[in-house]
Amino acid sequence: MTGDWRTDRIGAALRGENPTVLRRLSSGFAVIGDVQFLPGYSVLLVDEPGVQRLSDLPRAKRLAFLSDMDQLGEAVERACQRLDPAFRRVNLEILGNTDPFLHAHVWPRYEWEPADVVGAPVWLHPRERWRDERFRLGPRHDALRDALGTELDRLRSKT
Repeated sequence: MTGDWRTDRIGAALRGENPTVLRRLSSGFAVIGDVQFLPGYSVLLVDEPGVQRLSDLPRAKRLAFLSDMDQLGEAVERACQRLDPAFRRVNLEILGNTDPFLHAHVWPRYEWEPADVVGAPVWLHPRERWRDERFRLGPRHDALRDALGTELDRLRSKT
């Protein structure tokens, strides 16, 4: 995947040009991550490009963002449990140290991760995994993308 949608992920999502978008949620966009060394990695992007921190949102929109983060986390959990018996759990993070817009990372964790990082933050995985072509999002992840979207649809139909 190439193109300048990466320089403005939220604007591209709002214009329907971000190819990683799984679903539109109440406060933003559920997207599948650019790298999939932990299959199912997803991100919640806020739908207001100028928002940098959770505290920049009015209280109701903050709560909607956190609710959407929970919903995306549950969808990732359900899809990954179904696709890989070695699934362990989901880690949820709002960091904002690199990208200047509000977003939440949803990381599935697996028993097959290397022993030195299985119990550590994802950010301690070797740097080369983040750039390895084998893990770059592509057509081979279509079934995973469909599973995540299906789970999001199921959860949203229950609310």
